[in-house]
Amino acid sequence: MNNVNKQIDYWKETAQRDWKTALGLFKIKRYDACLFFCHLTLEKILKGLVVKQTNHPSPFIHDLEKLAFLSKLKLTEQQIQDLRTISTFNIAARYDNIKLAFYKKCTKNFTEKYLLTTKKLYLWLKREYLKK
Repeated sequence: MNNVNKQIDYWKETAQRDWKTALGLFKIKRYDACLFFCHLTLEKILKGLVVKQTNHPSPFIHDLEKLAFLSKLKLTEQQIQDLRTISTFNIAARYDNIKLAFYKKCTKNFTEKYLLTTKKLYLWLKREYLKK
């Protein structure tokens, strides 16, 4: 197996692990952390697609829309908006000055909405591996 395939496998496997973590965090009502792991799931599956598309390592970025662009995916306007929103979970969950506001925003309903949105995107991105 070449280095590119190893990188792709790494991103796919760690995305799967982070998805399971997101689901577990939702079950124990750690909604802010759940959404952070939703972001990580999509970031990693997209980084694998970037490697597959470019045959180069994925850049050190966290912007989901930009990663999708680098993957040469054809996105709907709704998918673009969802990726933009989910990208904000990465920042909101990390930095103390906005963490409390994010925590308060992460109700069960809000989190469930974006957990389902992440699931749809994640399953779609997994199918995109077969096309590229």
